Amino acid sequence: MAQLGLTTAQAAQRLVEIGPNALPRPKPPSIVAVFLRQFLSPLIYILLAAAAVSLALGEPRDALFIAVVLLINGVVGTAQEHSADKAAAALSKMEQPDATVIRDGAQQRIEARSVVPGDIVLLEAGGRVPADLELVEASDLQCDESLLTGESLPVRKRAMHECADDEAHNRLCRAYAGTVVNRGRGRGVVVATGAASEFGRIARELNRKSVSRPPLLIRLERFSRLIALAVGVAVALLVAVGLLRGMPLSELFMMSVGLAVSAIPEGLPVAISVALAIGMRRMAKANVIVRKMPAVESLGSCTMIATDKTGTLTMNELVVTDIRLPDGTALSCDVGPDVDRCAIHTADTTDEEARTRVSALLRAAALPNEAQLAREAKGWSGTGDTVDIALLAAAHKGGTVVHEVRQRYPLVARIPYEPDLRYAASFHRHEDRIRVFVKGAPETLIAMCDHVDVRGSVSPIQREVLLQQKEALAAQGLRVLAFAEGTIGAEPDEVYGHGHLVNLTFLGLAGMQDPVRPEVPDAIRECYNAGIEIAMVTGDDPVTASAIATEAGIRFSAEQVVTGGQVRQAEQLGEKALDDLTRHARIYARVSPEQKLAIVMSLARAGHFIAVTGDGVNDAPALKHAHVGVAMGRKGTEVAKESADIVIADDNFASIVSGIREGRVAYANIRKVIFMLVSTGAAEVTLFMLAIPLGLPMPLLPVQLLWLNLVTNGIQDVALAAEHAEGDELSYPPRKPQEPIFDRVMIRRIGYSTLVMGAGGFVTFYWMLKHGYPEEEARNLLLLLFVLFENVQTFNSRSERQSVLRLGFFSNPMLVVSVLAAQALHMAAMYIPGLSEAVHLIPVSLNAWISLALVAMTLTMVMELDKGCTRSGRQRARHGDAPVM
Repeated sequence: MAQLGLTTAQAAQRLVEIGPNALPRPKPPSIVAVFLRQFLSPLIYILLAAAAVSLALGEPRDALFIAVVLLINGVVGTAQEHSADKAAAALSKMEQPDATVIRDGAQQRIEARSVVPGDIVLLEAGGRVPADLELVEASDLQCDESLLTGESLPVRKRAMHECADDEAHNRLCRAYAGTVVNRGRGRGVVVATGAASEFGRIARELNRKSVSRPPLLIRLERFSRLIALAVGVAVALLVAVGLLRGMPLSELFMMSVGLAVSAIPEGLPVAISVALAIGMRRMAKANVIVRKMPAVESLGSCTMIATDKTGTLTMNELVVTDIRLPDGTALSCDVGPDVDRCAIHTADTTDEEARTRVSALLRAAALPNEAQLAREAKGWSGTGDTVDIALLAAAHKGGTVVHEVRQRYPLVARIPYEPDLRYAASFHRHEDRIRVFVKGAPETLIAMCDHVDVRGSVSPIQREVLLQQKEALAAQGLRVLAFAEGTIGAEPDEVYGHGHLVNLTFLGLAGMQDPVRPEVPDAIRECYNAGIEIAMVTGDDPVTASAIATEAGIRFSAEQVVTGGQVRQAEQLGEKALDDLTRHARIYARVSPEQKLAIVMSLARAGHFIAVTGDGVNDAPALKHAHVGVAMGRKGTEVAKESADIVIADDNFASIVSGIREGRVAYANIRKVIFMLVSTGAAEVTLFMLAIPLGLPMPLLPVQLLWLNLVTNGIQDVALAAEHAEGDELSYPPRKPQEPIFDRVMIRRIGYSTLVMGAGGFVTFYWMLKHGYPEEEARNLLLLLFVLFENVQTFNSRSERQSVLRLGFFSNPMLVVSVLAAQALHMAAMYIPGLSEAVHLIPVSLNAWISLALVAMTLTMVMELDKGCTRSGRQRARHGDAPVM
């Protein structure tokens, strides 16, 4: 009865009771929820409070301005998050597979989501396992479980009656949902579906709230608290002085609101959103899809990349990389994805000579081979065993036309590969003889052979020499196969078997591996140049992991290679022991998904901002809980992509480096905007702090402060957020995780700027009053001076290191247009009826404008002098003459 499977009615009932065979997908937030989420920021809370105070004091224009700014911020943020989610969804190419089951005693093809526990599922090469199965039959069955374990080699499966009663053996007798059948056939009973499967067990870890927070949010929260405290203290002092001077309460309230609106950079949320949105678009052009906006900056802030091996550093496909002929000649195979353009070559011979010498070996690789290799519109694709596919690709690279060879040597009989035999052989008719070709384990084939092929002539075999060649290839982390051929007489009944495999000629060895992607070494080198450390975390064995890490260019010593067993021991001893282990380790091999997450959290406790890369289900928990998770888009699993903040659309590790560069550009632009907004706001507060205690009238009216912010900060900061890369983003180390936005350089320059603008404005206002200027005219000229100051400061803010004269005046045309627009808008307002009266503006002469512009240019002189001193200090530091500024 069990062989008949479930009935349709039984399956339908279980589907109702247990649910579909799919992971529960979180309900996407509504547009309203995403919009409201944009307002969850301490800086925005301050602005809301300022708007409420403005409204209470009868200044609806101030409140309206703040409300408009917050509304724009919410709309921009919502639009960007929505478009990012749509881009990430467009990458989802892994459809729910079909499954072949036995129901009602007949074989049926159904949707995998309709599979239920108790179903009998049939497996065959090339298919995907639809649910967790207990295998009742396994004929040469091998499954690729790399998405669950991270191990690149396929796992040979057995039937349940062949397995011992322990966990390790039980895993060999189960096939797991989402894994791919590389070879053979099987039959199994479904024991778990959906969230109850091994796939789902890992996915459940994703339901926990992430414990890591984006660096930008951490820094902005500190910044917001600092700004709130500074503004509160300054306003309180001014109010106290005003009370001592006997100023009316209504005037003090209006001044406080005006200064609060002026000093609090209300344009910052919009500017940050613009900077991140531009970063998202630039990253998208580099195949980096950002799903969560703060991740733009997070990637640029990372101090360590904890990378998966299989599918991230490597191509996630088996490729022949090395060939060793019996005379010791070493040849290498190109590993690029375009088989047509690849070659087999050596340093001492031409490609043509190498092809000739290796042709016999490649023929022996292609004939006892059941795989198929075909060219399609998107490139080459193979079906069958991964080893056989790799051998066919190598034969093609070496100039062997497989279908012609198979026609020239018609197949007579075949001995399929069996693990117990450790070889595969095929017998072919050639003229009046039978040619036999064998591939398999080197030790097995060396024992079958009596001769070797050396430059086309037959020589006696030297078995020890060949075994040493095999060990040398294996030490490189390669999977090694041997090849042999022979000639036998035709049997009348054409029955051929193991007894005919004697007196063969040994042709050579081939080493294969999941090769490093060609772009990876350069990308890792750029990471090191940028001060970013690299750690590999994989489920593969230490030898293979070390070999791949060396080829990829990861820096490590033998003592820095640790295994999952060592991680488990450290975990048992407590967090301190684990932190001590991860502080120095750089290669983690044979680790489980839970251990990968523990490693990531330990590195975060050590002070690193962690970017985790991966593509498998086993990577998903670490992707979610890292500071920034980076999933592979093409070959990555859906769970990995849903867990990540960033998806690499082309699975190219070098794209991550491009993303880091753009992330640093985005953060640099945010700092530029903050510097410009805070320095100008602080200058306005300084102006009042000097004027009010010294008995001068209010230098600027509250409505003039509002206008100043509207025509300058409201336009120029957005353009500043669109600055392009300066070119040296990957030449300096990432900022320390604990480093605040206000570092020494920014504090010093804000101080200089505040002194020039605030004190300069005060002196100008004082001078005008002393020389008989009416208060209204003096305020009008002072307001123009501050507009010019902020125009100039916008250009000063374009770079923290380079002179404004070296950046190119028109390299950011949007910025030039915004400055001209701000100046034109202010000048036009002097002549617009109604607006000029509301803001208390009157026209100024050209001479007055030129004089004030010259005063404003003193700010550029001071900033350029400070940048020059900083550059000189860094140059002396590089030569050991002085500390870094």
